[in-house]
Amino acid sequence: MAPAPALSLNRLMLRDFRSWAALTVPFQSRIVVVSGPNGAGKTNLLEAISLLGPGRGLRGAKTAELGRQSAGTPLPWAAAGRFRDALDQEFDIGTGTPEGGPPERRVFRLDGAPVRSQAELAERLAAVWLTPQMDRLFQDGAGDRRRFLDRLVWALEPHHAREVTAYDNAMAQRNRLLSQERREGLRVDPAWLAGLEDAMARHGVAAAAARRGLVMRLNASLAEGITGAFPAARLDLLCPVSAALAEAPALAVEDGLRADWAACRGRDAAAGATLTGPHRADLLFTHAPKDIPAALCSTGEQKALLVAVVLAHAALIAAARGFAPLLLLDEVAAHLDETRREALFDALAALPAQAFLTGTDAAVFAPLRGVAEAFRAIPDAVGAHSFRMEIFPCLGPPESLYCCQFPDAMTRGVCRRHE
Repeated sequence: MAPAPALSLNRLMLRDFRSWAALTVPFQSRIVVVSGPNGAGKTNLLEAISLLGPGRGLRGAKTAELGRQSAGTPLPWAAAGRFRDALDQEFDIGTGTPEGGPPERRVFRLDGAPVRSQAELAERLAAVWLTPQMDRLFQDGAGDRRRFLDRLVWALEPHHAREVTAYDNAMAQRNRLLSQERREGLRVDPAWLAGLEDAMARHGVAAAAARRGLVMRLNASLAEGITGAFPAARLDLLCPVSAALAEAPALAVEDGLRADWAACRGRDAAAGATLTGPHRADLLFTHAPKDIPAALCSTGEQKALLVAVVLAHAALIAAARGFAPLLLLDEVAAHLDETRREALFDALAALPAQAFLTGTDAAVFAPLRGVAEAFRAIPDAVGAHSFRMEIFPCLGPPESLYCCQFPDAMTRGVCRRHE
């Protein structure tokens, strides 16, 4: 068993979030299992945890979509967590929509004080996740894989998101000016375009360098067998900018990008988009032992490769930042055979990270007896949600249950252990 995680979520509090009217639940284990039927709100719990860090969470949903619906209108919602860090100090992070504020506005608080930027949260908290939707990563477009990679980079380098956002904003302005020039026949000041291309070059090279660095580190960890019985993945970053950084200094690569974009303004204006740059990067996965592209692997093998990358990434974060990220693994046992499931549970038990797993079948998690803390989410007949905590594996006599249920959707519920 690994030592206690240096970052742990000890309590989660929800109010009018998705399907949950109100919930306060303590966590006392480094592995937490939440089981229940489809529609019980399991993924909503993981999403709430993911929203305590920077970004739009594991679903990438808009803020206005997160409030529980009442008469067709989203209610103001809140999610808060109490964490314990490597120094055994507690801190609180909260997020949600302000009372009386617009439903699309989201605010953060750290220990009760407003958060100036999401980078401030990233200094304190990291989370990585796997969801069933990510099983399509190998068939989806390059943009989905690039965003997956950027989330991994962000967890290690909190300022990476700022570089990507600055690049995207400058590129959007350049595209708009070029399209306006072509549509209206009005010549745009070349100095204005040159300034935007300069910003794109600086921020784009920084983002490409961060992506390249992480891919190299992940490949090194995977090659060392850090993921145990899971097949090692090999990652390849398809990006001319990243490739150029292997051959030339960053300043020279920036100069090359500026010159290329300046020479291709007419082409990009006709296309209505910037056709070259780090925003076109793609991340390819290969099943290393078989040396075949992940897109040609079985569904189970693809899932195993994703798990391997996430576990290797968690180990990198633990080594670099002094704490491992929270692992949010939604329906992670799906498509994994018994051998792979047991390998996953062994890997989680050895990793100094707190992990949250969901699944419809509690029996799948039986090998975690004595290791995991188990919960069961249950929707009732009127559409409310109850939450019951049980000693794993949820099969003992009635006296083994620590339970509370909230049949009234408008009732604030508190899940606690009976003393």
